[in-house]
Amino acid sequence: MKKLLALLLTLALSISMVACSSAPATEGEGETKETLKVAISPDFAPMEFVDLSKTGQDQFVGFDVSLAKYIAAEMGKELEIMPMSFDACQAAVSTGKVDMSISGFSWTEERAENYNLSDYYHAGDNETEQVTIALKENAEKYATLEGYNGAIVGAQSASLQESLVNEQLVPAGAQIAIYTDINTGVLQLKKGDFQVMAVATGNGDAIIAANPEVAHTGFVFEIDPKYVDNLILLQKGADDLTAEVNAILAKAEAAGLYEDWYAEAEELAGIDSAADVSFDDEGNVAQ
Repeated sequence: MKKLLALLLTLALSISMVACSSAPATEGEGETKETLKVAISPDFAPMEFVDLSKTGQDQFVGFDVSLAKYIAAEMGKELEIMPMSFDACQAAVSTGKVDMSISGFSWTEERAENYNLSDYYHAGDNETEQVTIALKENAEKYATLEGYNGAIVGAQSASLQESLVNEQLVPAGAQIAIYTDINTGVLQLKKGDFQVMAVATGNGDAIIAANPEVAHTGFVFEIDPKYVDNLILLQKGADDLTAEVNAILAKAEAAGLYEDWYAEAEELAGIDSAADVSFDDEGNVAQ
C-alpha cells in the first residue's frame, strides 16, 4: 500500500512539473534585458550633470542622458550610466569597459583616428559657440585677442577647448592650464589659478547661473563647422553598433526630440538641486 501511494505521489508530481514547464510564462516574467553601458562625465551642464534631489541612476540628467535613455529604449536594452572623469570616458570606450560614451564630444582628428564616431547630433546652442569666461570684475579685459597676452587660460584635458586655446590663444601670448573636470576648473578660476576659462557657450551659461561672480568675456573662438555639433564615441571597429546608433539618431532628429531635450536640460540646470559633480575613474564622487 505504501509503495502504491509513493508511486501515485511520484506520478502526480511528475504531471505537475510537466504542467508547470509547459504553462506560458507571465508577460515579462523571466525576461532579462541586455545592458547598454554608457560612460558620461557629469560635470558639463546642460549636457550631463547631477540632480541632487534624486538617487541612483535617476540622479544623472541632461541632454546626453535623455539621448542615452532613448538609444537604450530603441535597442530594447537596460541603460547603465557609468559616471567617470572626461578622460576616463574615452579610455573606457577604447578598452571596451563601456559600449559607448555620450558626453558632449566634438569631432577632433585624434578621435576620428582612434574611435568609431557616430553621426552628429545637435544639442541646442551648447556647442554653437566656443567662448571664454572670467571673474566678472576682469571679464572686459579678455574681450579681444590682444587681451590674452600674458594671461593664463584654463581648459579641460582632452577637450575641444584645449585644442582651441593652443591653436588661437597661446600664439597670442597666453599660457594654458589644464584641469581634469569642469567643476575643479571653476574653483580654480575663482581662486585665481588662472584668469580665463575656455568653455562651450551653453556650459558657460550654466556655470554663470550657479556662480554670479563669473561672466562671459565676449570673446568667441573661430571654429570650423565640424566642431559645432556633438557625436558619440564607440570602440574602433564597432561598425554594426555604430550603424544602429546612427539610425536611432536619425529617428530622434526626425521626431524633433533634440529641441525638447535641450530645453528640459537648460531648465533643470537652473534648479537649486542640480549640480556639476566630479567623478573619478572608478565612478566614485571626487572629493
